[in-house]
Amino acid sequence: MNIANEANIAGKPITDKPRARPVRMVRWFIIVGLLLAVLVGALVGFNAFREHAIKQFFATNKPPPTPVSIAVAKAEVVPNLLAAVGDLAAVHQVNVTSDVGGRITDIMFKAGSTVKAGTPLVQLFDEPEQGDLASFKAQAVMGKLALDRAKQLAARQFGPQATADQAQSTFDQANAGIAKTEAIISQKLVRAPFDGQLGVRHVEVGQFLTAGTQIVSLTDLSTLYANFTVTEKDSGELKAGQTVRVVVDAYPKQPFEGRITTIEPQISTDTRNIHVQATIANPDHILKPGMFATITVVLPDKPPVVTVPETAVDYSLYGDSVFLITEKKEDDGKTSLSAVRTFVRTGNRVEGRAEIVEGVKEGDRVVAVGQLKLQSGAAVSISPDGPPPIPANPPRY
Repeated sequence: MNIANEANIAGKPITDKPRARPVRMVRWFIIVGLLLAVLVGALVGFNAFREHAIKQFFATNKPPPTPVSIAVAKAEVVPNLLAAVGDLAAVHQVNVTSDVGGRITDIMFKAGSTVKAGTPLVQLFDEPEQGDLASFKAQAVMGKLALDRAKQLAARQFGPQATADQAQSTFDQANAGIAKTEAIISQKLVRAPFDGQLGVRHVEVGQFLTAGTQIVSLTDLSTLYANFTVTEKDSGELKAGQTVRVVVDAYPKQPFEGRITTIEPQISTDTRNIHVQATIANPDHILKPGMFATITVVLPDKPPVVTVPETAVDYSLYGDSVFLITEKKEDDGKTSLSAVRTFVRTGNRVEGRAEIVEGVKEGDRVVAVGQLKLQSGAAVSISPDGPPPIPANPPRY
């Protein structure tokens, strides 16, 4: 019997599976897709709204202008200076020694005292020379008497001329002995060769002093030399008679003035530098030979240049720059100020001001104080404090 032919059974094979309903599944896919689209649209719209709100906030919420002190760039004659380093040396300085050897019998000076030229300092034992001097003087007396008698006899033709000549020779030899002995005696009395100040004593009474042994140093402190070197490039600007200012570490706030007296005619082939010597008056004797000195040569003035306070220049590895003040008209008619970073080329720095070779014109306003808080284009306001004052005793470069 075929079951498919039964009346109460549908006319389908018993092995066929029931089909799914595709309309219901499509409906679910559409619903899920719409939900995802709404969600994505909501996220995109929220992000767009947030960005617009942020832009509008920053556009309407500007920070207040930064207060700064400004200075006006001006044209002025800047001192034309050439800086160098060197040391001081005495014009007259020696180590006092003896020309001959001998035993010291007397020391006639006090260490550190000031002496005049010719002042006796040390006496050496000279009694043998004093005895020789007395002997030569006696021979000179006898020689003079013999010479006078010989000349009288020769004049009357009672004696030969040869006798008179021999007497003259004997007399001259005695005088030569006197001169030589007096010279030796003078060598054994050591004197100061010039006016100056004595140093530390290096000898004692009773010491045998050999020729050339240092007794004491003698220095004339009234005038000193300032020796320094400059480069080959700067040597063409130097001339004898130019003023120099000398500063030493012992008196950093007291400059001493002098003048160039000597310029070495040869340039060193090793360093390509030239040796220069200036003379400085030292009436108070406060400068000492051997001091390290910072020397500034005052060169002829150059034409006026644009300068700004040194505090206005920002020195960095990328170059020197200043903040220029620019004005801008707003929509409401008000004027706003902004600071724009401008790179410049600087020159010398003298007396608290910096020379601007390129980048700033006369009359431009620059930020003198407060630029560390600024960015290029930032809004600024003028502080009532004004620019910083130049130091009363600015450093000289």
